[in-house]
Amino acid sequence: MVISNKPLQFIIAILIACLPVFGFANNPSESTPVQTETTAVANEITPEAAGESSEIKEQIKEVIGHHVLDGHEFSIFSDSETGAHYGFPLPIILWDNGVQFFSSSKFEHGEAVAESNGNYYVLHHEKIYKTDAKGTLTGEEHNPTNAQPIDLSITKGVLTIMVVAMLMFLLFTSLAKSYAKNGGISAGFGRLFEPIVLYIRDEIAIPNIGEKHYKKYMSYLLTIFFFVWFLNIFGLTPLGINVTGNIAITFGLAIITFIITNTTANKNYWGHIFWMPGVPVPMKIILAPIELLGVFIKPFALMIRLYANIFAGHIVLMSLIGLMFIFKNWLGSSLSFMLSFAISTIEILVALLQAYIFTMLSALYFGSAVEEHHHEEAHH
Repeated sequence: MVISNKPLQFIIAILIACLPVFGFANNPSESTPVQTETTAVANEITPEAAGESSEIKEQIKEVIGHHVLDGHEFSIFSDSETGAHYGFPLPIILWDNGVQFFSSSKFEHGEAVAESNGNYYVLHHEKIYKTDAKGTLTGEEHNPTNAQPIDLSITKGVLTIMVVAMLMFLLFTSLAKSYAKNGGISAGFGRLFEPIVLYIRDEIAIPNIGEKHYKKYMSYLLTIFFFVWFLNIFGLTPLGINVTGNIAITFGLAIITFIITNTTANKNYWGHIFWMPGVPVPMKIILAPIELLGVFIKPFALMIRLYANIFAGHIVLMSLIGLMFIFKNWLGSSLSFMLSFAISTIEILVALLQAYIFTMLSALYFGSAVEEHHHEEAHH
């Protein structure tokens, strides 16, 4: 099995090209003005200014926390001074002694108690709790002990998944139809993605799975690549979408790869796990549990890798943007803006790279599952 180094070379070339941008932040000639201005500001700090700074930091933490969480309404913009919210509500679907269905607008952005068929609910840190008519929560502020109904709501993340699924369906349906109409030649907007489809086939599927078996996995590999990529790109927009930075989503994707790998595996795959050929019997007994554990570690690595990279990217980018409101001076804010811009550029590459890695590793797992028995092993 071969891993192509072309994407790695491309990423390294881009990072080298971006080095001057990072070098700007470490210019030694600017160290003295920064120290002088920081010292002057520190000498002028008053209790009121310190309190205001602390309040700004708390607001930034709250914004970052809400950004990385899923939401029960699609909030595009909100004004903290006027209390105005711009967006649209989403349907709330709960299972609590039957189906409870109502609009998220009843929560009034988490400020009101929602009533449905005589039941009362409140929205607290994007979790729905069952309460009384007054909305009383018991327990600690961040860990209420109130009962939680089963939440089947169409959240912001679920809506984004639906939009991406519909977008992919329209794009690739039109691409498939253009092949049929034009004698195997692509046409329309979908043909922009044809080189990527061919790349996944020729550089990922065939080298790692083999020409004999790759076709039955192509539909999944193409779907998972574009699905993860599009979701990552949506996460870089100002809409506050963080789907692939949600561990529940990456867990679901990893489980699908796990199921496909183990349900399509041949007897040679299971033989190498439970009774490795050419290995002494005592070692087989020792290695079998380790190999079996590896079956579950592989999808776990898929889940954590995608989740951690996307989640950390959102946290870092939002933190750098928040520094602009903390510095409140042209030098600090300018540096934060430049660094945020550089990180945003890298995040565009990371969005594509993580989709590539997830697809590549899935292909590797599929290839190991259908690898044919080598004749030379039979003679040992």
